[in-house]
Amino acid sequence: MATQAPAVPGFWSELKRFARFLVGEIRPKGKVLTPFNLITAAIMITAAAILVVRFTRGLGSVTNLSQDYPWGLWIGFDVVTGVAFAGGAYVVTFMVYVLHMEKYHPIVRATVLNGFLAYLFYAGALLLDLGRPWNVINPIIGNSFGVSSVLFLVAWHFLLYMTAELIEFSPAIAEWAGWHRARKVLTGMTLGAVIFGITLSTLHQSGLGALFLMARDKLHPLWYSEFIPILFLVSSVFAGLSMVILEGSITHRVFKHRVGPDLMTRHQAIVRGLSRICAGTLFVYLSLQVLVFVHEQRWPLLGSSWGAWYLVEIVGFTALPMGLFLYALRSGRDRLLGAAAVLTLCGIVLNRLNVSIIAFRWYAPVRYVPSWQEIVVTLAVLSAEIWVFRWIVLRMPVLDQKTVRLEDSRPIETRATAA
Repeated sequence: MATQAPAVPGFWSELKRFARFLVGEIRPKGKVLTPFNLITAAIMITAAAILVVRFTRGLGSVTNLSQDYPWGLWIGFDVVTGVAFAGGAYVVTFMVYVLHMEKYHPIVRATVLNGFLAYLFYAGALLLDLGRPWNVINPIIGNSFGVSSVLFLVAWHFLLYMTAELIEFSPAIAEWAGWHRARKVLTGMTLGAVIFGITLSTLHQSGLGALFLMARDKLHPLWYSEFIPILFLVSSVFAGLSMVILEGSITHRVFKHRVGPDLMTRHQAIVRGLSRICAGTLFVYLSLQVLVFVHEQRWPLLGSSWGAWYLVEIVGFTALPMGLFLYALRSGRDRLLGAAAVLTLCGIVLNRLNVSIIAFRWYAPVRYVPSWQEIVVTLAVLSAEIWVFRWIVLRMPVLDQKTVRLEDSRPIETRATAA
């Protein structure tokens, strides 16, 4: 008579050790009552109360959305703009794993983590904007959706890309947890996940622009173009890398004790290299905008207030940061590279909000203005993302890939105590 196989020796003891280790890791590291923590905690608590009202009384109770303006700040900023900010993940992984530009390897994990959290929180923000949030599973289960819809493609791209990014980052989780065998398996899956993720990124970055191809009569002619998908894709490159520059400069100071020697010595060279790519892609983007403008013969539109607003975006937040990048690189004034990155990010925010909100239904007598509740919830989403990013960086080998060595065979709780 066949007998049941015995349990794996040491499995339960290892599970208990990991549980104790995880409880210890949940405890805060560093000061708790800091100005940043107090302000962001107040924002998130307020947002939680707002969301209770939103889900019990409907969107109209806390937002200024309407049938004319069904997409507001939660879509225009959290999704349409936020996804562009997360573009650095697919660009950096392409540079490192496909082009073998090893100089940028020290920032891969931080960039992928930022991209994963951005998609996780911004995709989660979609639930806030749906009148019937439970219908978000329709594209997955095949209930009442059209496979030819751009939204269907974007939904699946989001889901698959978040999975790919999780696989890309999973070796860091395995190192942190001490799962050495799992780490080897997950590392072997990285290249495939990177290639799959890059393919998905190019599709959904342009797919977000393709959503507005169907709004020809609603979007102002200065912002509408059949090349919107290409413009969204190109802009995601310099938007994502500008976010990497800004985020890297901040984490390099705030988490200085977690930064490894490779990143410490290469930081400035990495910033300069990414800045060159930003300048180049800004030039490509600006050239495409000029070509579209000339081809569509939009000169008469510049005489209006909308024309002046369009010039503010193109000249002040596209041409100016491009010139600032070039000047800083040529003169060696590296401090200006951060200012150029910030100006570039402001330009992306302006462009995406122009397309999705400001210049959308520009002819309407009543304009959409986000309510204070919408602004607070958006700030809460950003705050929560920063809290999670900080928790992970302070514990996992993100900025220093040698923080947890594979050859360290000590029990989890022993390593935690020694750290």
